[in-house]
Amino acid sequence: MALELRPNCECCDVDLPPAATNARICTYECTFCATCVEEVLFNVCPNCGGGFTPRPIRPAGPWRPGLSVSERPPSTKRVGLSYERDAIAEFSARLREIPPEDR
Repeated sequence: MALELRPNCECCDVDLPPAATNARICTYECTFCATCVEEVLFNVCPNCGGGFTPRPIRPAGPWRPGLSVSERPPSTKRVGLSYERDAIAEFSARLREIPPEDR
């Protein structure tokens, strides 16, 4: 199963195209921009409490048959947070000093 490659930051709604080097994901593929991860979320996913990693870049062309962004296109469904900013800040404050591997 391929990553969904969500098209936007769930926090600030900035576009994150498939080749975006500033896209970050958690283990559940919640998707945020690097700026929000660093300055708003403090490496704490507001949905699951996990940490983030850079989202892989799907090849633009098929180096192997059927495996490229053109043949397995990214999602077009925009996703937004269902939590208020103050609730996110409180959640991040509780977890951000704990390394993701220990949460």
